[in-house]
Amino acid sequence: MTTHALLTAFRANKPAFGVWLTSPGFFHARTVAQASPKLSWVTIDGEHGLTSIGPGLAESIAAIHGARPADAPSALVRIPATGVSTSTSWQIKHALDAGARGVLVPMVSTPEKAREVVADSRFPPVGRRGYGNMYTHGNWGMSPGEYLAAANSAVVVMVQIETKEGFTNVKEIAEVDGIDVLFIGPYDLSMALGYPAPSPDPHPDVEKAIQEIRQIAHQTGKKCAIYCISGPQAARRAAEGFDMINVTSDVVAMSSGISEHLDAATKTAML
Repeated sequence: MTTHALLTAFRANKPAFGVWLTSPGFFHARTVAQASPKLSWVTIDGEHGLTSIGPGLAESIAAIHGARPADAPSALVRIPATGVSTSTSWQIKHALDAGARGVLVPMVSTPEKAREVVADSRFPPVGRRGYGNMYTHGNWGMSPGEYLAAANSAVVVMVQIETKEGFTNVKEIAEVDGIDVLFIGPYDLSMALGYPAPSPDPHPDVEKAIQEIRQIAHQTGKKCAIYCISGPQAARRAAEGFDMINVTSDVVAMSSGISEHLDAATKTAML
């Protein structure tokens, strides 16, 4: 299997819709992954979520990839360390060794950091990723040799543009060979540029910056992703030409679903 759901959508130039996973647990991750056949990817949030780098991460990835054997969504990992630190290397290694189909590094602000992320995500001779995990290839349904041959082209490398410096350097970051996706974090980007967080949409000046990032990504042959909080918002971003769009999160969907059902139940009960 040299492709996966997210990569298939990219290669077909179709919008890839996904969900943010913030809570740990095998059954929780499997339930999210089984929620809809329209789900192309699930990002396990190691930065602000509760799944730590370690066995828990590997179990969540396995749950996602085993949820729908024929067309499982791609399990992605947003690592905890941000791009302004020097500790991203080992976390990228752990995420990919756990079987992730892609890695997302927050707050990447310079092309130098982007090149470091690429190097840590690719095997030699194009990178410096080490090999040795006994479970990675099995998660992909491959032999060790098949995984080594496919990983450099099949693993999706994503960096988040969400700092003022990152926005200033976005063209140079996008031009880094091996970066596949520029992922826009509207909340941190808004605050970094001196504006309030989206409620629910960004300030018009931030919106201009978001569209500029999308245009630069496409001009340099890269995909552009954005975090949304609802289906209608995600549909609008897809119509604008974004390639990869978050639709909701596990916690938001669970809370809103319970609330909607209880509202319906109590209104009926009061009749």
